[in-house]
Amino acid sequence: MLLATLKTLHTSKKEKQMKPTQFLQFSEAVQAAMDNDRPIVALESTIIAHGMPYPQNVETALEVETQVYEHGAVPATIALMNGQVKVGLSHEEIEELGKAGAAAVKVSRRDIPFVLHQQKYGATTVAATMIIADWADIPIFATGGIGGVHRGAAQSMDISADLQELAQTKVAVVSAGAKSILDLPLTLEYLETFGIPVIGYQTTEFPAFYTRTSGLGVDYTLQTPDEIARILKLKWELGLDGGVLIANPVPAAHACSKAYMDNIIAQAVNAAEAQGIKGKALTPFLLSNIKQLSKGKSLVSNIQLVLNNAKLGAQIAVQMKAST
Repeated sequence: MLLATLKTLHTSKKEKQMKPTQFLQFSEAVQAAMDNDRPIVALESTIIAHGMPYPQNVETALEVETQVYEHGAVPATIALMNGQVKVGLSHEEIEELGKAGAAAVKVSRRDIPFVLHQQKYGATTVAATMIIADWADIPIFATGGIGGVHRGAAQSMDISADLQELAQTKVAVVSAGAKSILDLPLTLEYLETFGIPVIGYQTTEFPAFYTRTSGLGVDYTLQTPDEIARILKLKWELGLDGGVLIANPVPAAHACSKAYMDNIIAQAVNAAEAQGIKGKALTPFLLSNIKQLSKGKSLVSNIQLVLNNAKLGAQIAVQMKAST
C-alpha cells in the first residue's frame, strides 16, 4: 500500500513522457519475447562498428547474444539502420553493421534524429542504447564499460553523455565499471552528485574495465542477481527515476594487472595529446593504441568482460521477471 501511494504521488507531480514507440522496429525474436513476457537484455552496437575490426566484431556480437540466450533471456542489440530504430538485429544486420565499421555514425542522444532522418547506419553508444531500451521498456542493458569524465576535463569539459543518461533514464547498466582511460575518481564523484547508485557485484571495489581493481569503492555490494533485481524493482516502484550502474569485474582469468594497464594507458594518453585527438575520436584512438601496446591482451580482456556482463545482465533480467 505504501509503495502504491508513493508511486501515485510521484506520478501526479509530473506527467509521464510519451515514448515514441512508433519509431521502433522489433526483431522477430524480441517481439516474440515481449508478447510472451520473457526477459530481454539490451545490447549496444558501438562495439560492432567501432570496437574492433571485421570479422572479429561480428563474431563477438554473436557470442554476446549467445551468452544472453544461454542464461535464459533474449538479446536485443540496438542500432539505427535505414531510417529505423532497430530493437534486435538479425545475424544479417549484425554482419551489415560490422562491415560498415567506422562508416557508421557513433550515436549518442543528440545524434538520434539526424541519423534517422539521413537514413545512415548508426551504432548506439551507452547513452543512446539506454534511451532506446527505455522506449522499448527493456530495463536491463549489458555493455563493456561506460563512458565518464575524461582526464583533463577541468580544462576540456569532456564528460561522456553516458553519465547524464544514467541520471535520468530508467535502465540498469551492467558494465565492468568505467573505461580505465578515464578519470575514475571524478567519474564516481559525478555519479554520486546525480544520485546514481553504483552496485558492486560480489566486489567492494569499483572495477576499471581491463582490471578488477581501481582503489575506489562502490556504494553497495550485492552478491546475487536476485538481490540486484529486487533492489531495481524497489527503486523504480518508489518513483526514483534514473538508472543504476552495476559494476561487474572482468573475470580474474582474463584481467590485466592495474600497474601494467596504468603504464600502457599513460602511453596512449600521451600519444593522443601529442596528436591533438579529442572528442568522439578520443576513445577509439585510445582503445586502438592500448590494443597495440598490450599486443592484443587488452582486446581479449575486452571481449571476455562483455561476455561476462551479458551473462549477469541475463541473470538479472530473468530474476526481475520471476519476481513480477
